[in-house]
Amino acid sequence: MNIKTQAHIHSLDGKMDEITVLEDKGNNHYIVDYRGVKCTAIFNFFTCTYYADDIYGRITQ
Repeated sequence: MNIKTQAHIHSLDGKMDEITVLEDKGNNHYIVDYRGVKCTAIFNFFTCTYYADDIYGRITQ
């Protein structure tokens, strides 16, 4: 996918910053890259924004 967009970032207490959406896992769940950290994110259709969890949703592989 590699789509650059804005998201609410967990480590920034919900402030917005740029992410890159890497993969759609289905059911509004995504794998994203935030400043070199691969992590999980969700998309909220009501607010039309992503929420990236770069603290507890880190992906290490």
